[in-house]
Amino acid sequence: MKKALYVGLMVLAIALVMVSCGKKESATATAPAATPAQVVTQPAPAAPAAKPAAKLKVGMITDAGTIDDKSFNQGTWEGILKAQNEGIVDAKYLKPSGTTEADYLKEIGNLYDAGYRFIITPGYKFETSIYEAQDKYPSAKFVILDGEPHTADYATFRTEKNVVAVFWAEHESGFLAGIAAALQMKTGNFGFIGGMEIPAVQKFNWGWQQGVKYANENLGTNITMLAENYLYQGSFDNVAAGQQIAASMFDKGVNVIFAAAGGVGVGAINEAKARVTAGKDVWIVGVDVDQYPDGMLPTGKSVILTSAMKYLDRASYDMIKHELAGTFPGGQKLNLDATNDGIGIPVQNPNLSADVMAKVQELYGKLKNGEVKVADTQLPGLFK
Repeated sequence: MKKALYVGLMVLAIALVMVSCGKKESATATAPAATPAQVVTQPAPAAPAAKPAAKLKVGMITDAGTIDDKSFNQGTWEGILKAQNEGIVDAKYLKPSGTTEADYLKEIGNLYDAGYRFIITPGYKFETSIYEAQDKYPSAKFVILDGEPHTADYATFRTEKNVVAVFWAEHESGFLAGIAAALQMKTGNFGFIGGMEIPAVQKFNWGWQQGVKYANENLGTNITMLAENYLYQGSFDNVAAGQQIAASMFDKGVNVIFAAAGGVGVGAINEAKARVTAGKDVWIVGVDVDQYPDGMLPTGKSVILTSAMKYLDRASYDMIKHELAGTFPGGQKLNLDATNDGIGIPVQNPNLSADVMAKVQELYGKLKNGEVKVADTQLPGLFK
């Protein structure tokens, strides 16, 4: 009896357990799926905000003269400012206390220590300092305009991979300016005032002479050139001397002066302004940049007939863009001329007629295709 009761209780217990398990399985199988509104998910942790990329820090050191010299320094700086205004670089310039290699190296060091690792130097005077700096600061990049690195004794020329040297065909630019001025004036007496007698300034002069000669021989002009009115003052910052030389030339009957002389040229512009204000008919041809605004008088007239340009701003800006794109042409010497649109005269020339501009454009095309060639040396027989 007891045994039967024990067996019955065991069977009942097992049955209860099986019923309980069946209910759990049924509940699991038939429970309704959660609707999207019922699903609660935790948002992924926010990624830390990306830091804005550091801008390229571009430094410039001025050559003789100031940053607003209306010429070489200013033209170079304007290209750097364009990049800064576009928000792609931080820019700074330093003016050395002198113009020696030591003065320049000091300011290169100051820029480097301040984090400026892309440094642009305008002018041949930087050649020996860049020769030293390219080795001293291998993590910096240097652009030298109108020069290439060499030792003080000129025995060794060497441009490392962190340097690019940029040159222009100033003789082609001077040639076009000579054509334009001769065509516009038709007759007259032309002169030239250079700053220092260095290759870049000499080539402007030689091209100018060839342009006037070409116009006389091929385009029906009758311009006089006298050797006494083609000279170099010897500096780029003596404004007073430039004004005195221009006054002397104007007094001798010169009516157009091509001034490739930096601050010395500013003096010539000042003298032309004074003469025109007094009723005289004299003109200046500017250099490096479009100097038309610098010749403006209160009447709205400018004494700048045209300007022999090399696109300094374009060169400094383009080298910055190359660096940002990873295509910096280090170790190279670049030559900018008519074939790559590196030189010219201003597209807008209010003091030149449409016919003159059209003829200059025609000659520019001939320079580009090689039909017309301009020598980068002094040619004999150009003066009367």
